[in-house]
Amino acid sequence: MIDREESIRIAGVVRESIVDGPGIRFVIFCQGCPHHCQGCHNKVTHDFDGGYICETDKILQAIDDNPLLDGVTFSGGEPACQPRGFLTLAKAIKKRNLHIMMYSGYTFEELQAMTEDNEALGELLDYVDLLVDGRYESIERDLTLSFRGSRNQRVIDMKEAWKRGEAALAENF
Repeated sequence: MIDREESIRIAGVVRESIVDGPGIRFVIFCQGCPHHCQGCHNKVTHDFDGGYICETDKILQAIDDNPLLDGVTFSGGEPACQPRGFLTLAKAIKKRNLHIMMYSGYTFEELQAMTEDNEALGELLDYVDLLVDGRYESIERDLTLSFRGSRNQRVIDMKEAWKRGEAALAENF
């Protein structure tokens, strides 16, 4: 696993997506996932040694190249496994006034507990606007849901969640 400020290990990016969050989004698929959810549609991202190391500056340049973007999505793999690199990106993305959405196989409650020992993860989550949490469960699969694949996953309004100290479901999702 790599966890540096200036780079992240990624499987790839999608420069324009309308299915990975609201609006037109730049999506970063990080490499490495400990969850190995049955039925995962991104199995290629599971291996922590797969993909390639990409400098955060290069990703930011690609984001800057598209003035039509509404936001950036951190997907996986598991972004929580590389919090320092994603934190660097998040800080720069917010300076560009873009929305941040993050997918995690961990629940909000698990992430909250993990921040006690991981300051970078806690700070990263402060920059996230929407979090899709929870492991994909094929038995809960539901193709009618917005931005998630199974009914157990939640779309959480992170600003409201931090105010309440508990998961706060985002409206309209």
